[in-house]
Amino acid sequence: MNLKNEINQKIQQIIKNLKQDQYNDGSWRFCFESGPMTDANMIIMLRVLDYDDENLIKKLVARLLQQQQNNGAWKLYDDEKGNLSATIEAYTALLFSGHLNKDDPSMKLSEQFIVNNGGLEKSHISTKCLLAITNLYPWPRLFPIPLSILNMPKFLTFNFYNFSSYVQAHFLPILILGHDKFVITNKWTPDLQHLFLSKKKSKALIKEKRWFNLFKKKLPTYKESTRLKAEQHIYNCIEKDGTLYSYSSSTFFMIYALLSLGYKKSSPIIKNAIRGIRSFLYEKGDVFHIQNSPSTVWDTALISYSLQESGLTIKDPSIQLASNFLMELQHKHSNKGWGFSESNSINPDVDDTQAVLRALSNFTCSHSEFRMAWNSGVNWLLTMQNNDGGWGAFKKNSPAYIKWFFPIQNFEDTAIDPSAADITGRTLEFLGNHLNLTKQHPRVMNSVKWLIKNQSKDGSWYGRWGISYIYGTWAAVTGLKAVGVSSDHQTIQKAKDWLLNIRQSDGGWGESCQSDFHREYIPLPYSTLVQTCWAVDALISSSEFPTKEIIEGVKRILEWQNTETSRITYPTGAGLPGHFYIHYHSYQYVWPLVTLSHYLKKYN
Repeated sequence: MNLKNEINQKIQQIIKNLKQDQYNDGSWRFCFESGPMTDANMIIMLRVLDYDDENLIKKLVARLLQQQQNNGAWKLYDDEKGNLSATIEAYTALLFSGHLNKDDPSMKLSEQFIVNNGGLEKSHISTKCLLAITNLYPWPRLFPIPLSILNMPKFLTFNFYNFSSYVQAHFLPILILGHDKFVITNKWTPDLQHLFLSKKKSKALIKEKRWFNLFKKKLPTYKESTRLKAEQHIYNCIEKDGTLYSYSSSTFFMIYALLSLGYKKSSPIIKNAIRGIRSFLYEKGDVFHIQNSPSTVWDTALISYSLQESGLTIKDPSIQLASNFLMELQHKHSNKGWGFSESNSINPDVDDTQAVLRALSNFTCSHSEFRMAWNSGVNWLLTMQNNDGGWGAFKKNSPAYIKWFFPIQNFEDTAIDPSAADITGRTLEFLGNHLNLTKQHPRVMNSVKWLIKNQSKDGSWYGRWGISYIYGTWAAVTGLKAVGVSSDHQTIQKAKDWLLNIRQSDGGWGESCQSDFHREYIPLPYSTLVQTCWAVDALISSSEFPTKEIIEGVKRILEWQNTETSRITYPTGAGLPGHFYIHYHSYQYVWPLVTLSHYLKKYN
């Protein structure tokens, strides 16, 4: 069988699988799978609140034990020896569950890993906050910023509302908890004293104290009115399903913050929040996982787009159903974009909006209702362009220097939302291929200039929401090509040379999540399916003829698409550097379908 026939056969197989997986409402609901954080937090919360859901606790305990490594640790990605914070959270949750105790052999291994890697003192700040809530780690000076930051004038750089929406959702409940020094314990609360390595205050805690004293002098007094303002802000960010901004992680902290504000465990708002998190449970076969935020909109938009790239038209029932589903989820207020999950109605973002607009583009000529929604979405997308020419995820013109005001771990990665190469590239690709804009357009030219200016010396770009330099480079190259930048342009040539230089010996591409944390390209010892698709798609977009590297990459995609190995399960989505990574179960279908379809279209 020749290569063209193999590709066509694979495309038809993927189309068939995707059609079978589509729900009656038009959506696709693949698992948004991350590490143990959400499952561990769910177990702890259910025990802390004495919530009767033993069946769910057993399922989550089983998943945690299934993921534990031989050295007792839990990993966030395959080539990690073990993640300290993830291990501490999973270990604590298993003790809370009551199904294991610290003398069990597997737990002794976890204890040894935690102690050997610095103990509780070296864990991530979000882990320390979780432990502090349950009286397992001290609250004093853990969080150096007073709640009275809410009273700072909005014209000041370090006011609360300059933070990204993601940080506001997580930050505010923790501020309430930290300043109330809230703790809650019961019969399920374990003892973690054996995981402390030192009773002395670390340099980090001393540094936090200095910052606390500084802010205490500069900011308004922490009054009851500030608590009411904080409570009202939380109320304004609660979705219909009861979750805070549709994230499990923020909702966990919100529930504890509400208890700190005086709400009872039996309060309707808390019960509704628990139901909301529980609705994020993905259950299929032997997989039981509390998703941090179901990726329904993202997956449905990408799959609908990929099916249309493969040749399905808007007359196909699966495309019609998906489009109707996406239309209904456009945000109704002034921000006419789309969010990541089905329950997200108040927090649109650029990446999901451009993905949905791409999926709906073919409907605009024949459906006036779609055209109106599409136009308003495009207008919102354009208004979100930063002054530097690029696009971020949630916030426009996020001040980069705000990071210097708050010496908190990972604060820079979440609090500010600067222009990102991956989002800018994907937005350019949409504007070029679906709105027919070129580099002559002033907005597009500014964006092109930003990408060129922010290309690394080696020819790559860092991608904020995927792993990592392969993802950013693919997005930037395909975006630049879509708006008319020549393949002979030095920027494109440097990017192609970089992609060819990092090609693995197996004919594909594979990048470690360590790249995201260290901010430099770090290869995997093997290629992954998704990253190979991204690299090959970038090369296709910038190559007039199919090179041997492209052909070899296509063959590897055909070979690996149906395998159940680390090539598919390795996380290629990024959330928080060093702390949160995602395995999108939809990606094993979306990106092979896109790349193989682009190969046939260009080289047929």
